[in-house]
Amino acid sequence: MINEHPIEHISTSSASVEGSNKTAVDYRYLRMARIWAENSYCKRRQVGALVVKDKMIISDGYNGTPSGFENVCEDELGVTKPYVLHAEANAITKLARSGNNSEGSTLYVTASPCIECSKLIIQAGIRRVVYAEKYRLTDGIDLLTRAGVKVEYISLEDSCCSSSESI
Repeated sequence: MINEHPIEHISTSSASVEGSNKTAVDYRYLRMARIWAENSYCKRRQVGALVVKDKMIISDGYNGTPSGFENVCEDELGVTKPYVLHAEANAITKLARSGNNSEGSTLYVTASPCIECSKLIIQAGIRRVVYAEKYRLTDGIDLLTRAGVKVEYISLEDSCCSSSESI
């Protein structure tokens, strides 16, 4: 079953975004995640993620194949290979290898998390997720909300900074 949230947009002008340091910083990290997504070899969609704690980026990730695999994400028909990792999963597993602690951190990701990545986000102790593109399925967002993770949408497409909503 596909869950759909009613969408409300709260438009903000650039002046009010600048007046809201949290929104300006969120927008900046989302733009950085978008740039990081350019590292992905995926043709269908490039997604980037940053994990931020205490104003420091403690991990990053983009969608792609596991270490040691060829950098080809889609098969000859253009279908994503089943072993391609999502940006969030790459950022979280990179955290596990680094020894950094993600408890209480914020995840910035260019696309809304799927249900599988949402499970990882919850288990990693990430308390806030800010994303820039909505996906037709909302089961990942629903799970995060149910777990008490703060989830926020900020559009990077608006010329002056953002339209945002809290879910």
